[in-house]
Amino acid sequence: MPKTIRYTLLSLRDLVVSAGPFILLAVTLLALAYWWLDPNPPKRVTLATGPAQSAYDEFGKRYAKALAAEGIEVVLHPSEGSAANLKLLREGKVDLGFVQGGSNDYSEEDEEKLASLGSLFVEPVWLFYREESARQATPTGTLSALTQLQGLRINVGTPGSGVPRLMNRLFESNHIDPASLRLSRLAQTPATVAFLGGELDAIVFASAPESLMVQMLLQTPGVKLMNFAQSEAYSRRFSFLSPVRLPRGMVDLAGNVPPEDVRLVAPTTALITRTTTHPALLQLFAQAGNQIHGKAGWFKHAREYPNIENNELPIAKEAERAIKNDSPLLQRYLPFWVANLIERMWLVMGIIIAVLLPLSRIVPPLYAFRVRSRIFRWYGQLRSIEVRSETEDCGALLRELNQLDSRVEKVSVPLSYTDELYALRNNIHLVRKKLLRAETATD
Repeated sequence: MPKTIRYTLLSLRDLVVSAGPFILLAVTLLALAYWWLDPNPPKRVTLATGPAQSAYDEFGKRYAKALAAEGIEVVLHPSEGSAANLKLLREGKVDLGFVQGGSNDYSEEDEEKLASLGSLFVEPVWLFYREESARQATPTGTLSALTQLQGLRINVGTPGSGVPRLMNRLFESNHIDPASLRLSRLAQTPATVAFLGGELDAIVFASAPESLMVQMLLQTPGVKLMNFAQSEAYSRRFSFLSPVRLPRGMVDLAGNVPPEDVRLVAPTTALITRTTTHPALLQLFAQAGNQIHGKAGWFKHAREYPNIENNELPIAKEAERAIKNDSPLLQRYLPFWVANLIERMWLVMGIIIAVLLPLSRIVPPLYAFRVRSRIFRWYGQLRSIEVRSETEDCGALLRELNQLDSRVEKVSVPLSYTDELYALRNNIHLVRKKLLRAETATD
């Protein structure tokens, strides 16, 4: 091996060994920070959705597709609806779920264990009725008030959907005793089949317009959508309700469906999460929500949703940042896991660097000490030979000195320290001359 390369490798080895404790401390601190912050999210998360073919089910599939692009598997958990989703969240069986505003009462414990990722969309209360059945209440066959439903067979959905509780509150506000109504609580799909078969006079569910059921019933002959003429009054009485309007021709311009504007009341649906869910996952869901729910729709303008208004639970910090701001700068140019790691570790890394910088000053002295110790340790033996020259045989000491000299010749040090090595060899030569003079004088 060429001497230049050999000396370079020797210097590098000494530098690595000298900086070893410093490097070990830095790696240990980084490992502890990584363990404490846990920056990278789990690869699997569970999302409670809703019945098959519902808006919750459709949106769940969109979230699963969006997060799959970042390597996260979203397991969709079908349920009866909003109330069932909240129960699953309280029991810790899912990580996130769609929950309709006003369909549940939250406790102080809920506010500690649950958080909102923002209001995603409005879910109008769709009250479809058969025109021929409505003629029992009004000659025109058109309903515009809940009081006109008395005597009709009405399905308000399963308790797990949250709609029965919502409708009970609306009935109470109209001084209607639910016992006076012919209510059933079938799931959405069998209720729709029974409704179309004439076994039910009206069907109620709250869903986004993306629901296939909504799309189909809006265009079914003989089926009408109830106009909530008092929608403004409902919104003033119930803070979780908003008045919305389905414009004329919105469903089908050519067919003029609906034939006139329809006023509806709509609770807002939020994406609820457990506070134990990894923050990076919350950020991903919130960013996906901006893409999924940010476009203009039947009841919203572009970028109107998601928002942080009308939320019954505290907003998660990650969601608030994602809703108010665009994607972080690093995520525009780096893969999510890299950008997320830097974003969550940069503060701790800054603190670690601030701590290690002063400590790094000991590395050069340690390096110099290690190299010089390879030279200086021979001075002890050289001094011993010189001192013993006054009492011992100089011939034996010369042989010992020659052995010392041969060992020193094999010592390798970085080129910047060769002057000290040659100084040692000069001193050995001086002691040798002294021993030779002493031996000559003895002879």
